[in-house]
Amino acid sequence: MTVLFISDLHLTAGDPEAIRRFIELMDGEARDCSQVYVLGDLFEAWIGDDDDDPFIVPIIDAIARLTGAGVPCSIMHGNRDFLLGPRFCGATGCRLLGDYERIVLFGQPVLLTHGDLLCTDDTRYLTLRAELRSTAWQRDFLAKPLAARRRIASELRQMSATEIAAKSDDIMDVNQAAVEQTMRDFGVSLLLHGHTHRPAVHRFVLDGRPATRIVLGAWHEPPSIVRWDATGFKLETLD
Repeated sequence: MTVLFISDLHLTAGDPEAIRRFIELMDGEARDCSQVYVLGDLFEAWIGDDDDDPFIVPIIDAIARLTGAGVPCSIMHGNRDFLLGPRFCGATGCRLLGDYERIVLFGQPVLLTHGDLLCTDDTRYLTLRAELRSTAWQRDFLAKPLAARRRIASELRQMSATEIAAKSDDIMDVNQAAVEQTMRDFGVSLLLHGHTHRPAVHRFVLDGRPATRIVLGAWHEPPSIVRWDATGFKLETLD
């Protein structure tokens, strides 16, 4: 059976084509898989599990149909949807993963992560990340009315776009030393992540042994997907 990995869909009401393709995937190919993993940023923004924006409903329903058909779906927080919580998981039947998840695929240990924690050269982002992930900030944010949360989320996205425009490509990519140390910490030679929007397969030597880092792309470009079965993995563009 095939295990399916996707990341960085950034679903929003403003991109109905991406939503259509996601629902098509959930109702199509994903039904024939043994497991589906979403490695962060399923949504462009998530302001809380009580969000009542109508565009969310068909997305939740599509995931619920998948898990209701017996296909497990696991989801990871991204830097845009880190407020996904228990209510979302209850509605979809998803399992929420931690920042790092070590799994075994066909006898091979694999480490999953969104990827932002590996971008250690981007110190300004990591400082903001720590603030947004704090219990105090999230408690204060979720206590605000939905309209206020939408406004704040929009302001954060605008700030992010300004920051990205001012940063070099190298700063926003993963740090190789951080990649290698993380792989050592979890005892793996295979790492799969998203976040950087740079789909590729990177092969290198880690402590004298072959190692591989697989990067999923974003869906605002040709959507990429990883299909993994007993013969190995394939990083491909979604048909």
